[in-house]
Amino acid sequence: PSTSFFPSPSCSRSKSHFYFIALPALFKQELQNAEAEEGGTATLRCELTKPKAPVEWRKGDVTLYPGLKYEMKQQGCAAELVIYDLELDDS
Repeated sequence: PSTSFFPSPSCSRSKSHFYFIALPALFKQELQNAEAEEGGTATLRCELTKPKAPVEWRKGDVTLYPGLKYEMKQQGCAAELVIYDLELDDS
């Protein structure tokens, strides 16, 4: 996979090898509040500055994983979390 690198003042050169620090992925569009009915489905979406950047979805301190309740989608710079069978605890 190709990764974009940007030279920074801290880059160094050693025997014709260059070392670069990769820029972090930032939010271009952050999550927005969504309203949905109990028992329904909600989709939360964000947009990042780097395509296919690793995304970890969390609810408080708990990491969410794909399964019957949660579906994670990522295409290009867009990442989505779909929550199925909504309950009051999902708010």
